[in-house]
Amino acid sequence: MNEKWILMLLISPFLLLQSFLLFINAKKRGAHPWFWGIWGLIQIPMPTLFYWFFIIWLPARRKRGM
Repeated sequence: MNEKWILMLLISPFLLLQSFLLFINAKKRGAHPWFWGIWGLIQIPMPTLFYWFFIIWLPARRKRGM
C-alpha cells in the first residue's frame, strides 16, 4: 500500500511538468492547449510523443514538402 503512495509522489511532479509544458507550447502554436494539458496530466510519456509527432514534426515535414 505504501509503495503506491510513494510511486504517486514520485510521478506527480513529472505529470504536472509535462502538462504545463504541453499547455504552454500548444497555446503558442494554437493547437488545442486544454486538450494537451489535460492529457498530459493523465499519463506519461505518450502525450509528449504524440504532441511532438502531430504538432511539431509532421507539420514541419509537410511544410518542407517531404
